[in-house]
Amino acid sequence: MSPDKTNLSGQMQNVAQRTDITLSRLFDAEKAKGAAPRLVDAMAYSSLNGGKRVRAFLVVATAAMLLENEDIKPNANISEANILDANDQAGLWQVAAAFECLHAYSLIHDDLPAMDDAATRRGRPACHLAFDEATAILAGDALQSLAFQLLAAPSTHPDPGIRAALVLNLAEAAGDAGMAGGQMFDLEAENRVLDRQETAVMQAMKTGALITSSVRAGGQYAGAEAGAGAGAGADVMIHLEHYGKAIGQAFQIADDLLDAEGDESIVGKPLGQDDWRGKSTLVAHLGIDGARLEAKNQVDKARQALAQISAKSPSWQADLDSMAQYIITRNA
Repeated sequence: MSPDKTNLSGQMQNVAQRTDITLSRLFDAEKAKGAAPRLVDAMAYSSLNGGKRVRAFLVVATAAMLLENEDIKPNANISEANILDANDQAGLWQVAAAFECLHAYSLIHDDLPAMDDAATRRGRPACHLAFDEATAILAGDALQSLAFQLLAAPSTHPDPGIRAALVLNLAEAAGDAGMAGGQMFDLEAENRVLDRQETAVMQAMKTGALITSSVRAGGQYAGAEAGAGAGAGADVMIHLEHYGKAIGQAFQIADDLLDAEGDESIVGKPLGQDDWRGKSTLVAHLGIDGARLEAKNQVDKARQALAQISAKSPSWQADLDSMAQYIITRNA
């Protein structure tokens, strides 16, 4: 399966735009319900800030790969009027938005003085500097709550079993055995050196868990976990799991490489922080060339797993294949 970077770029832009419109409407709705305006502004500031929407893309592309072609209209005219059209899998965009809310929450809290103490995020002041530390903490809390609110909403999927599975999936990715636990290990690693295996486990929890969860959610939404998707049954979910874990590992290695040798003006945040803080990374363990090779090995594993799936939409499967390769060639 050869990568089509042009098609992937267009699809990523499409998913990002639809996700942003969905988020904007959600924040407007929260204000209309009486939420504190400053809190919602901080949530929007940290969520609508030009991210690549990799997690949203993984949710949408995985579901679209397993559904009938006509169920997802990737190139439909995008507007606030049709973004939540019930005939265009509106619930899927809510799932995508939920994952971006959870991701934004994690970044807000990562940047706090008690965590990574970062001053900028994507070229702008971090939330706690743009607003204040207390507001940033609350914005992160509220974004996490909003993510689960979206997944549990009847409008997300008519099957309550699938909604429950989506909630459980994201909760496991966010908790003590996922992102929160990974961040704890990361903080502890500032005071001791982790070996290579410990570093890989920490990164799989802190970064990989949400990426794997995004892929899994796409399969769940399409009914693969319940045996309703293409190539129905456990095999589809196993292949998706292998794909998600491999690209999650590759993504973190790529991030570490960017921190070591990226362009700060493009990445949008201070670089060299891992080395300055003495953090354990696979770049530190393997060196630049070794880390690049390991990232490529993970991408190869991901592509092999993806190729085992009988897709109803081969074009979306090709986009997921291209995504695996994009992850280690991106410059931000």
